[in-house]
Amino acid sequence: MSIWYLTDLVGTSVFAISGALSALSKKMYHDLFSIFFISFLTAIGGGTVRDVIMGAHPIAWIRDPNYLIVIIGSVGVAVLCRRWLQGVLRRPLLVFDTVGIGIYTILGMQKALSFGVNTWASMLLGVISALFGGVIRDTLVNDLPLIFDRQLYATPCLAGAVLYQIGLILALDPNLNFILSASAITLIRLVAIRRGWSLPRINS
Repeated sequence: MSIWYLTDLVGTSVFAISGALSALSKKMYHDLFSIFFISFLTAIGGGTVRDVIMGAHPIAWIRDPNYLIVIIGSVGVAVLCRRWLQGVLRRPLLVFDTVGIGIYTILGMQKALSFGVNTWASMLLGVISALFGGVIRDTLVNDLPLIFDRQLYATPCLAGAVLYQIGLILALDPNLNFILSASAITLIRLVAIRRGWSLPRINS
């Protein structure tokens, strides 16, 4: 079992928890299927879109049952520990979402590069892998998707993707390159949330 496979499962779990927390924030306490459905689409949405674009078949969660097992377990953790999470983390949904986009941007880019995709397309596919599940989640719970908000969301992913590509050029250790790039995405996003950073508005 490789470190990248385990990291992919961790990312799946993080996004599944963010989906469950989003559903629970809408008071879906008595509809476990709806919570699971939103968590499932949040967890696999971006990776599935990326793989369909690349023609990568069979798609991971269809081939490997461990992804569904991780999602089910993550939903259980989110439901059972929601009060603890809300007590420990001021904004648990944003924290899990932020960690998820950091992991999945780089994992998505790695997979795209392994399929021979060019550098620029691999960066875009990494961003799609990271963000599309969140777009589905927010749409299903009737929230404005974060990518359409003014706050920095896609920009940290692009910055991390560029940093990862620089690491490849410099022949950094693959594990170190992954950690630095994913951490940069997470850190930029968390600081942007904390300080209210956003891109300038385009005047009409």
